[in-house]
Amino acid sequence: MKIALLGYGKMGKTIERLATAKGHEIVFKSDENCTELLKKGQINGADVAIEFTGPESASENIKACIIGGIPVVSGSTGWLKNHWEAVANCCELNNGSFFYASNYSIGVNIFFEINERLAQLMNAFPEYKAEIEEIHHIHKLDAPSGTGITLAEGILKNHQGYKEWTLEDSNEIPADKLPIIAKRIGEVPGTHIIRYHSTIDDIEISHIAKGREGFASGAILAAEWLIVRKGIFGMRDLMKL
Repeated sequence: MKIALLGYGKMGKTIERLATAKGHEIVFKSDENCTELLKKGQINGADVAIEFTGPESASENIKACIIGGIPVVSGSTGWLKNHWEAVANCCELNNGSFFYASNYSIGVNIFFEINERLAQLMNAFPEYKAEIEEIHHIHKLDAPSGTGITLAEGILKNHQGYKEWTLEDSNEIPADKLPIIAKRIGEVPGTHIIRYHSTIDDIEISHIAKGREGFASGAILAAEWLIVRKGIFGMRDLMKL
């Protein structure tokens, strides 16, 4: 498989190392906004693009790939709220192939499912108050993280006590708002904790990433899976959850 890497930071370099070890070829890589390069056809030889450029350039890079007939796997976060509809429409109009996940770790996606089930159970016990804590490295631009937002949406969907999430301390917000506490510390790859507090006891589940390899290997797996498909997909499709 010939891969174009859009975003050649620490994640891109990890993807490169793991992909080449599996026998794939990296035919293009850039750590800048690649839209003009894509429009000029400089990655036409790629079977798939893996995009981790960031919230400012992600949507334009994704659309350029789709218009150019290149399947694209994206892990950039922070752009969905303002640009998801445009990207989805572009994919539909061009019969494209697009795979998006806020987190490509197999373990995290299992954690998403556990989080939703726990929220269903806790819905019957309003005396327990929920909060999310997420910790990432100091280079991460968006807060909360895409993974944190996905976890929050999983709770909102399954717990009637919460109407929306907010990026604040849990002691300072209304009872129907779900707090997300976002911390940026050192080189932490990613830690996510779901807590339910009561006066009697606490319930806590967590996922702790040990490195970037889990995210990178999941993105490569998604690319291998996507290249023979048309449409918009995510990890639930890949993992059959």
